[in-house]
Amino acid sequence: TSPGVWGGRTGRQDVMYDTSPMSDMARSVEVNLFAAARTAAGGREHLAVAPGSLDDVLAAATAQCPGLGPVLPRCSTLIDGVVAHGGGVQVAAGSRVDVLPPFAGG
Repeated sequence: TSPGVWGGRTGRQDVMYDTSPMSDMARSVEVNLFAAARTAAGGREHLAVAPGSLDDVLAAATAQCPGLGPVLPRCSTLIDGVVAHGGGVQVAAGSRVDVLPPFAGG
């Protein structure tokens, strides 16, 4: 079982709230940055943002790391390993978004 806190605001002793570190990630979207995107984000590899449309997720990532703004239009994005087409696609909590800038070479 995961660590947690019994009770909480309801005062009910039969309700358990998950307070483990992974519980926050399970309720958010993991944004993974590669190459030039990582550099633009000051070297950060991973960001946790709220779920929503892909546009919302990328806007939240840019809010955390403003240097991403100029890089993102040139990047490809994958949601859980599948290429995402269009910013309106929904990204669920617990998903992974990979931000891949163009790579040189073959």
